[in-house]
Amino acid sequence: MAEINHFEYGWITPTLSYALSVLGSFLGLICAGRIRTARSTGQRVWWGLLAAWAIGGTAIWAMHFMAMLGFAVAGTRIRYDVPITAASTLIAVLAVGIGLAIVGTGRLTAFRLVAGGLFTGTGVLAMHYTGMAAMRLDGTLSYDRIRVGLSVLIAVVAATVALWLSMTVRRGLAIVASALVMGIAVNGMHFTGMSALSVHLHERRGELGGTEVSGLLVPIILAVIFGVVGLVYALLAAPTDEDRAGAAYLDARWDAAATPEPAPDPVGLRGRSTLGQPGTPFPSRRVDPGR
Repeated sequence: MAEINHFEYGWITPTLSYALSVLGSFLGLICAGRIRTARSTGQRVWWGLLAAWAIGGTAIWAMHFMAMLGFAVAGTRIRYDVPITAASTLIAVLAVGIGLAIVGTGRLTAFRLVAGGLFTGTGVLAMHYTGMAAMRLDGTLSYDRIRVGLSVLIAVVAATVALWLSMTVRRGLAIVASALVMGIAVNGMHFTGMSALSVHLHERRGELGGTEVSGLLVPIILAVIFGVVGLVYALLAAPTDEDRAGAAYLDARWDAAATPEPAPDPVGLRGRSTLGQPGTPFPSRRVDPGR
């Protein structure tokens, strides 16, 4: 059995992975909050996609890969299969997106929350172990079932709590606190699953396929940077409730200014309706002789 080191570069990689998970959770919670206030189906879909990318792509998958930079096995190099690595990204984003769709359509109930948490937690686990399956090394991977089961429990509970927070948290300080908690949960699930891993080296060493981690690092960092910048820009460009209220106030003032005011009526002639209608005979004081 080979010696495994999860922190080859010390606390740099776990610190960065936690920062990524907190950042992605923070942006995802803000985007999920916009789902509740969206006024059309298209807006809800748009904010749901952004929230899925923020949580699934940044808080979960990017955190996973950053933590894997510190993963090393004595006696063998580690390479990564690019298509499987990309598939793990898609799994994470889709799992979070479907989970948000389950809890975000209609009234939030316990059944919807549990169903969304189960689906999202299962998707997060699928992402994690798909990412592990993308590794290419001179050895065979095996997992401790008890610790794998513990990682399953953590993933489902963390996903359920994350979905509940995304639908209920609104204030800025509460969003920050929720993002910190979600970062702990995501990292806890990851390192619990990694602790279940053991590697048995092969007696014969062969040529490893895939790409070195350095070849994936630059594109992934660029994807994270552009993704975060795009999310921040979308949040800043979207009108807030105050913006909508101000626009409605200006529209009301404009309509009031466009409506002509009635001419002044100092002697009260407008109140006499008979004088205001064309063709109305002028009233006379003469007495009818027939009376």
